[in-house]
Amino acid sequence: MVGPLPPGKPRTDARSRSTMGVVRTRADLAEFLKARRAALRPSDVGLPDGVRRRTAGLRREEVAMIAGVSVSWYTWLEQGRPINASLDVLEALARALRLDPVEHDHLLELAGHPLRRPIEPGRDRAPSAIVRLLHVVEPAPAYALGPRWDMLAWNRPFAKLFPAIETLPVEERNLVWILFANESARRLKGEWESEARHTLSQFRAETVPLREDPAVAGLVERLLEVSTEFREWWPRHDVTGFKAHRRVFHHPVAGRLEFQTQQLVSAGEPDVRIVVHLPIDNDDSAGRLAAVE
Repeated sequence: MVGPLPPGKPRTDARSRSTMGVVRTRADLAEFLKARRAALRPSDVGLPDGVRRRTAGLRREEVAMIAGVSVSWYTWLEQGRPINASLDVLEALARALRLDPVEHDHLLELAGHPLRRPIEPGRDRAPSAIVRLLHVVEPAPAYALGPRWDMLAWNRPFAKLFPAIETLPVEERNLVWILFANESARRLKGEWESEARHTLSQFRAETVPLREDPAVAGLVERLLEVSTEFREWWPRHDVTGFKAHRRVFHHPVAGRLEFQTQQLVSAGEPDVRIVVHLPIDNDDSAGRLAAVE
């Protein structure tokens, strides 16, 4: 039997959580549309810039005109009202807003037309086959990320690259938390701002199916409290996909290290990704890191 709730503590049952989730999803969709509209100039879509614009970006009526929808309907969508959008209309909006492939998929996810299969977030360890794979790729530093971007496992070279991973509390072994809230990680990363922005945009795009997961929501709330940059960048609703690129690290013992970062996804475990820092030709970064005691 459930006793009475304390004053000011309304009961949260499955139905109310579902309702709150729908409201948040509509709000996310509205904010995403506004952010993408503000990022465009009239000249980007073949319209004259004009001289009497009080704010940056396209006007709502311009987006509606290009997409072939009514201004009222598009306004309601940006206001988070309970209306449904067909795939055809969403495709028209994606074209009007010049969305790239990642932004396009993000729009469909937020509007209730997911392209990906459902994700089961409650994974707290990497499968044994993936752990073995992390050891096989040595001396390349590598780790495994779960659906919530928790770091589930790593190999010895990665522990040498970022020793703090061995002693962090479980709740702090999250790539986004480490990047924004861990000072040793910030010192380690070269070009921290561009790396953090890209990581945050990728995290946002890939965790849309988990937006109602308490752990993901809690992570976002904690980061909003502790990181100035996260508070500034999260409301921008930027999304992107992973791109293989070079990463520079400033290691306190091994010095400047540079690797080519790649991601691998197992066909049998698509919710777990392996991030590998590959050695670069004619560069001794992997060897100098391996020599660290």
